[in-house]
Amino acid sequence: MNKPDSTHFGFREVAQDDKARLVGEVFSSVARNYDVMNDLMSFGVHRLWKRHFVATSGVRSGDQVLDLAGGTGDIASLLHDRVGERGQVVIGDINNAMLRVGRDRLTDRGLVRGIDYCQLDAEALPFADGRFDCVTMAFGLRNVTRKERALAEIHRVLKPGGRALVLEFSSVRAPWLRPLYDFHSFSVLPRLGRIIAGDEASYRYLAESIRKHPDQAALKTMMETAGFARVDVRNLSAGIVAIHRGWSPDSGRTESGYYTMINGHSSYRGQHIGVGNDKIAGEITGACLGNTNVMKL
Repeated sequence: MNKPDSTHFGFREVAQDDKARLVGEVFSSVARNYDVMNDLMSFGVHRLWKRHFVATSGVRSGDQVLDLAGGTGDIASLLHDRVGERGQVVIGDINNAMLRVGRDRLTDRGLVRGIDYCQLDAEALPFADGRFDCVTMAFGLRNVTRKERALAEIHRVLKPGGRALVLEFSSVRAPWLRPLYDFHSFSVLPRLGRIIAGDEASYRYLAESIRKHPDQAALKTMMETAGFARVDVRNLSAGIVAIHRGWSPDSGRTESGYYTMINGHSSYRGQHIGVGNDKIAGEITGACLGNTNVMKL
């Protein structure tokens, strides 16, 4: 059991204040090979999970969507097709290297209009209450130090009736699959990391972080505690991953001053590093850069 001021980093116990730095080092290391490794690790199935995640999101033309832990832009590119020219997708990630990869990748594909990039901390989102129709987070929540704070922040920035969707590795439901999954996670993945990315330790952490993440029922309870209503869970691939969805009928309210209590002040912090949308840039206290060809962080 973790001490009050400690948390897990994979199977290691570390100080809470150290986890973000350690996770940042992992993703800075894997950023350039992230998509290739995802294909190898999941045999390409992660693309099907993500497509299903977005296809069942309920996102419509004109929606304002925040994609947390958006990294290399897989989810955002799918969301962009759904929100259309009247909508907006903001890719938020704490890791600068991942955002740079995502920005370059989507820009090369011609996906510029309607997409913004913001380096931020999911535990203290730099947006006003009730800002978004939908918040998505794919394969990122397990890396957050204080998950309950991130969920509370997601709830806060949603519009009334807005929805949050979390796609994350979870607990395998089929007993026969567990030994095979464990072998793949702890024997195959680190070796792939060493061979392809030259980084065995980071991929061992990724496997360990999955095992430390709350299972389906525990995460459902956490979302309900954060204020989400009608939380449901859908297992994919026998529970290797799960989609949690929750609605926020009272979104936009700072219940019991929770946001102020967490952050100690009412200002928002973040860095806008993306495409020219002055509306998004103006919401954020920090460096606002309006052109993908310029990035000074």
